[in-house]
Amino acid sequence: MSYAGPDFEPPQPRRFRRGPLTVALAALVPGALLGWLVYATVGGSGDGGARDRASTSASAAPTTPTGPGEPTDDGKGPSPAASASAPAASGPLKGKVVVIDPGHNPGNFRHPDEINRPVDIGTNRKECDTTGTSTDDGYTEARFTLDVAHRMRTLLREQGATVKLTQDGDRPYGPCVDERARIGNEAKADAVVSIHADGSGAGNRGFHVILPGSVRAGAADTRAIVAPSRDLGERVAGRFVAVTGSAPSNYAGDGTGLVTRKDLGGLNLSTVPKVFIECGNMRDSKDAALLTSGAWRQKAAQGISEGIVSFLRG
Repeated sequence: MSYAGPDFEPPQPRRFRRGPLTVALAALVPGALLGWLVYATVGGSGDGGARDRASTSASAAPTTPTGPGEPTDDGKGPSPAASASAPAASGPLKGKVVVIDPGHNPGNFRHPDEINRPVDIGTNRKECDTTGTSTDDGYTEARFTLDVAHRMRTLLREQGATVKLTQDGDRPYGPCVDERARIGNEAKADAVVSIHADGSGAGNRGFHVILPGSVRAGAADTRAIVAPSRDLGERVAGRFVAVTGSAPSNYAGDGTGLVTRKDLGGLNLSTVPKVFIECGNMRDSKDAALLTSGAWRQKAAQGISEGIVSFLRG
């Protein structure tokens, strides 16, 4: 299917508005051509980075903590840990459970023995977790993923969903990839999205969504979730294009923004619909300018959340 889905009902006031041309393109043009045309229409995501940085302080994007007692990503000093137990609002997603999986953990680098411990992912054994990547200026993937996860949690709760995070900077490392899958399974999640940012070479730009391949090996059996996960991934990709203006990856997915993999434990061991999203490449200066912008991260959270809502509303 093309990148499309039912309209999202965003919380008011809406912070980011899309022009009619972008909306029309998002609705009419499938796959890779959609991504390229939207990218061209908004003038490319590289130029948007400078605008976003200039407008961060004036935007209504929430400031969210990276972990208990850590500075917020908008540099306003210590903030209490985000609540993990606030009740969901009444809304179209009432009764739905969404698990957000912020990739890596800010403390992983302090625990090399623990995160390098092999765990069973069905097809083989793989390290428990990794430290993730960072921009050249030292903004870490783990910090990025928590910030986007907090913003998504706010948006999805306002739609009525029950939202659970696999980690909230509240544990010394991990969880391991097998536990991340287990958290979504035990929550009987209606949708799980794992948030990441890539660490590819300079010049490699754009986002891609990773879908589970069909795996039946050991503890892994993804056959029942392959189709719904693709539906979820296509909707997330489509809304991400429309809201952020970012193009699909120019180095993975053949321009579609969609990649299927069978080597990720977080997907192999999932029994509920699940995808990963690599929101951009931290090692490219233009993508890094976006990923380090609070205003752009709010757009990223909005786009991913809209895709989830579209999937859950069918």
